[in-house]
Amino acid sequence: MNRCITLSGILLPCLIVFADAAELEPQLVQLDQLIVGEDFTEQRDLEKENWHPRQHTRWAMEDGVLRGIPSTAVFQASQDHHQGLEARLSIPSCPDEFAIQFSLRFIGGEETSLCPFIEFGHHKARLYWSEQGARLLANKESVQLDFNASFKLESGTWYHALAEIKGDEIVIRFSHGAVFYGKHPSLVGKKDGFGVAGFQGGQVELDNIKVWSIKEDRGENWDTHVRRFNPTPHKILKPEVTQGS
Repeated sequence: MNRCITLSGILLPCLIVFADAAELEPQLVQLDQLIVGEDFTEQRDLEKENWHPRQHTRWAMEDGVLRGIPSTAVFQASQDHHQGLEARLSIPSCPDEFAIQFSLRFIGGEETSLCPFIEFGHHKARLYWSEQGARLLANKESVQLDFNASFKLESGTWYHALAEIKGDEIVIRFSHGAVFYGKHPSLVGKKDGFGVAGFQGGQVELDNIKVWSIKEDRGENWDTHVRRFNPTPHKILKPEVTQGS
């Protein structure tokens, strides 16, 4: 997405405001076919096979982004759960193993015990933010795979990332340097796409989305890359879930 800046009525050249997530090259996987590629420059209705608003939250392609807001007050009042208090969306066309490039920002709203987050498969792998930092969770949020106390969201700030999930491994790298790595048997198997949920009452914007299928082999230098990661030890959050899995 391009932005134009005006100063005292003078139109300045358009500036690309994104530190492009495409600068991040895949490490865990080898890219195969591009399944979704969207920069939202063309305003149109959402294709259901690619964009699935959850819990009746409201999403639209506008101003060069995919913008989401919570459900209506009428819908929220009619429900006792899954009320759409936070803008939520999934990309169901993702394969079970995939790579995704994305830019996103969260604007306004309040943190809850569940949100905001991005996820890779519904309740499979979830990166959740709070005032304490960012945690990579797995297996229905029962185990913490990685943690970064310094990665705290700032309202209105764009974040650009490349995430890769293959077999029992996942790696999420952000252009500003944050890296999350996890390995857990619960990551294997059927998933249902990439998802995002914002702050309660807030707005979410997405841009520069690319989803790829991946080849059978891992990245050629994956063994070298993974040795550089320093994930925190796994931490059990819900013993009743991990014992039954």
